[in-house]
Amino acid sequence: MKAYKFRLYPSSEQEKKLNKQIELCRQLYNSFIIERRYAYREQKKSLTYNYQQNEIPELKNTFVEYKGVHSQVLQDVAQRVNRAYKNFFRRNNEKKEGKRQKAGFPRLKGKGQYKSLTYPQSGFLILENGQLELSKIGIIRMFQHREINGDIKTLNISTDKTGKWYASFSVEQENLPVVVPLPFINEPTENTIGADVGLLHLITFSDGTVIDPPKFLRKGEKSIGKAQKNLSQKKKGSSNRNKSKIILSKRHKKVKNQREDFAHKLSKNIVDNNDVIVFENLNVKGMVKNHRLAKSIADASWNTLVQYTTYKAESAGKEVVLVDPRNTSKTCSCCGHIKDDLKLSQRIFVCNNCGYKIDRDLNAAINIHNKGLEKVGRGTPEFTPVEIGALPERATPVSEAGSPRF
Repeated sequence: MKAYKFRLYPSSEQEKKLNKQIELCRQLYNSFIIERRYAYREQKKSLTYNYQQNEIPELKNTFVEYKGVHSQVLQDVAQRVNRAYKNFFRRNNEKKEGKRQKAGFPRLKGKGQYKSLTYPQSGFLILENGQLELSKIGIIRMFQHREINGDIKTLNISTDKTGKWYASFSVEQENLPVVVPLPFINEPTENTIGADVGLLHLITFSDGTVIDPPKFLRKGEKSIGKAQKNLSQKKKGSSNRNKSKIILSKRHKKVKNQREDFAHKLSKNIVDNNDVIVFENLNVKGMVKNHRLAKSIADASWNTLVQYTTYKAESAGKEVVLVDPRNTSKTCSCCGHIKDDLKLSQRIFVCNNCGYKIDRDLNAAINIHNKGLEKVGRGTPEFTPVEIGALPERATPVSEAGSPRF
């Protein structure tokens, strides 16, 4: 399965129709939630998806405005409620097993919390000129910047806080490249690389290449702070406050777009130049609990980079390997000795056993690379120790287009 996301440009009349349909779906979602709660509390009965789905025809006869919404869009609302309850029961079981602290019972959605319409099978058509035709809405201008390859299964129409509209197509693809494991070897491999992510350097590769973090959030903090201050001075419920909300959302959206653009270009560069890429399997959710580093960790977007690299590698018939991050920084990449007294402030690794001296992040990247090769059954390659003087003094520059040069 693959998703294709395109920007939509509805007219003012079409936008009104879309917003009206979303609001009707939100009210229906809340009604289904309330109905399930009442049935269980008063009758000790658990309602199913089929039961609530079969209520939709009668609903459309009672409330005429629902006839303006495609039937499968309304069925998807019942499916969303059903998924919410299934996920609750799953989380509740995990809570009993001690895997999580909270289960999170399905809640009602307030205004602005329901932002999409889903067409599971039909009700939409992509025209030859690239425009999108929606049932009950009409023909909407769509910027289709690339061709869709595969069979379209679902369509999701969504909007964000800035008022922009998007069409996301879920596509089933066949005949994708298959990752074929390379033969077991003990010789140096040119097309494999290990990557150590961090805050001082975004990525340090096992070949000595370093990429600096772009720090888009840090650079945009001043403008975001001004917009936040401006919003706090507006009266609640006023039109000026709503305008200020949109301005603030656009500032945050810009930072998000910059992060994703950088991650896409960097991940493509990594996949194009390597057959096997090894990352640490980091628990980022746990790491951001450190309030001193949380903002920097979130700004680095390690998970986004790994996610983009993974799906690009799958499409290219290549492989991403995740390894245990334990002791990757403390282990000497020359002799394998573990230095337990290594502090976070020490940026140069000096082995107590063999005296090997190397940059801390480069040492970790080499260990990650070796762990990855062992995991995929390719053995640990022989490597020439890299002295600290061989490490570039600064990060590899980023081109004007934003794509790092290796």
